[in-house]
Amino acid sequence: MSQIKIPEGYRSVLNLKETQIAIKQVKDFFQQQLSAELNLHRVTAPLFVAPESGLNDNLNGVERPVSFGIKEQNERKAEIVHSLAKWKRMALGRYGFTVGEGLYTDMNAIRRDEDTDNIHSIYVDQWDWEKVITHEDRNEKTLRDTVKSVYEALRITEKHMSNLYEYITCWLPEEITFVTSQELLDKWPDATQSEREYNAAKEHGAIFLEKIGGALSNGKPHDGRAPDYDDWNLNGDIIVYYPVNDIALELSSMGIRVDEVSLPKQLKAAGCEERLSLPFHKAIMEKKLPYTIGGGIGQSRICLLFLRKCHIGEVQVSLWPEEDRKTAREHGVILL
Repeated sequence: MSQIKIPEGYRSVLNLKETQIAIKQVKDFFQQQLSAELNLHRVTAPLFVAPESGLNDNLNGVERPVSFGIKEQNERKAEIVHSLAKWKRMALGRYGFTVGEGLYTDMNAIRRDEDTDNIHSIYVDQWDWEKVITHEDRNEKTLRDTVKSVYEALRITEKHMSNLYEYITCWLPEEITFVTSQELLDKWPDATQSEREYNAAKEHGAIFLEKIGGALSNGKPHDGRAPDYDDWNLNGDIIVYYPVNDIALELSSMGIRVDEVSLPKQLKAAGCEERLSLPFHKAIMEKKLPYTIGGGIGQSRICLLFLRKCHIGEVQVSLWPEEDRKTAREHGVILL
């Protein structure tokens, strides 16, 4: 059964060529704004890593990485990255970045176990960024100030696109609302995770949903989050209400990274303390890596948002079930 839903009366204002030109406008402008807001420098990044390094993102712990053997290295195994959450922190130390400086890069991943729909694809493209902070900066104020800076870059980009294209009007509210996952559970105790996010996003227009990963009062986490990069008490997601599809649209996941205190606690809670023997985790425990804050921002997601598209396949090239392509064609939606 097709998982995509085409809103009634939807049509793309831009044709294929115009869409490709507009995608470049969004990406070029936003990354300039982001780097200026956060003092980031662009770097190159790996597409694959060695599994024994511990650098791959484990996501929710059940997703299978795409792997392959390298012929010239006696079939040594390599894994396509799920994200660069851990690699970035290591790179900041290796490249000699100082407090207040950061990096950003294009991150391309294949998530073979993703359930695809209007906003999910097996191909993931995002800006991964990371910034050096002090240990004293590991607090809520630092997190919220950084969220506001990222959100400002989003708002400025929306204004830029509305100036270029008459059909685009500005929807994002002037300010983002901060709310914790526990507060959402308290307000809508009988709703699902997705329903709570939708309710909050529609009520406020844009939210930063804080504290994701740890168990809430119902004994369950709001959502899965790997235990070895974000501090579950200092992280969250930027989510906006998207009227085209009438959905809550997550644009970014970010947070202050684990330190030598929070890492073992979260690994224990997740039942994977054995990771402490991996090189990356040892470096954290031995205080050999800088303290950082970082995140990922979906490139296709913000293109979908700012170009007012209804399906992520309109702004990225991926593989879709034939039934989904048929449904899209029948409604005049052209997938790249």
